Amino acid sequence: MKVLKDIENGLIVSCQALEDEPLHSPFIMAKMAKAAEMGGAVAIRANGYEDIKAIRKEVKLPIIGLIKKSYSGYIPYITPTIEEVDKVIKAGADIVAIDATKLIKPGNITTNDLLKEIKKLYPNVLVMADISTYEEGLEAEKIGFDIVSTTLSGYTDYSKKNDKPDFDLIESLAKDIKVPLIAEGRIWTPEEAIKALDLGAYAVVVGTAITRPQEITKHFTEAIKKRVVKRCRNKIASY
Repeated sequence: MKVLKDIENGLIVSCQALEDEPLHSPFIMAKMAKAAEMGGAVAIRANGYEDIKAIRKEVKLPIIGLIKKSYSGYIPYITPTIEEVDKVIKAGADIVAIDATKLIKPGNITTNDLLKEIKKLYPNVLVMADISTYEEGLEAEKIGFDIVSTTLSGYTDYSKKNDKPDFDLIESLAKDIKVPLIAEGRIWTPEEAIKALDLGAYAVVVGTAITRPQEITKHFTEAIKKRVVKRCRNKIASY
C-alpha cells in the first residue's frame, strides 16, 4: 500500500497538544504539522477530530489519527471505542491508531472485538496497534493489525518503565513480526531515532522532542539545574 511505502525509513512527527497545554489549538497544530512537513517528515500523528481536520487541509502527508478520551472505570484512552474511530476517519486520517493492550475497553470489549468492528465497517482503512509489551505486539499482528507501534511501552502498569526508548522491545518485535513496526516513545535525539531504525523499526515517531516546547524547555532546564548542583557539591568537597 502506498501509504506504508511513503513512511518507510522516515520520521513521523507527532503534533499533539492537550487542553491544558499552551499550544492547544487546531490552527497551531496544523502549522506545527506544516513545519514538520517542510522539515522532511514523512507523516503526522495527530489527536482529535478538529486537529486532524485542520492538519489534513494544511499538509499532503499521511496522517495517523487518534482521539484521546477517558471513560470512567476503564484505562484505555487512545481511540478506545468505535465512536472515536468513526470521528478519526471522518476527519481525514489515513491510519487509525488505537490502544491495542490487553486491557479491557469501554463497553467491556477486547482489542480483538474493536479491531473486528473496525475492519467490518472500514475494510480499506489501515489500523495501527499501540502496544506496551512484546506479547501484545505479537498478538496485534496475529489478530490482524496492519501496523504495530511501541507507543505505550512504559505507560501500562505491567510494561517496562524507563526514561529512554525501549530499544529491547523495538529490536525483538522488529525481528519477530512481519507487519511494519513503528518505534515510538521517549525518542529525544537523532541518534536514538537512527538506532531504532538500525534495530529494524520501519519508521520512527518523535513528538515531545519536536512539538512540545514546555517539555523541551524542561529538558534543558533540568540538565542545567543538575549541572549547578554538581558544581556546588564539587566545591563543598574541595574544602
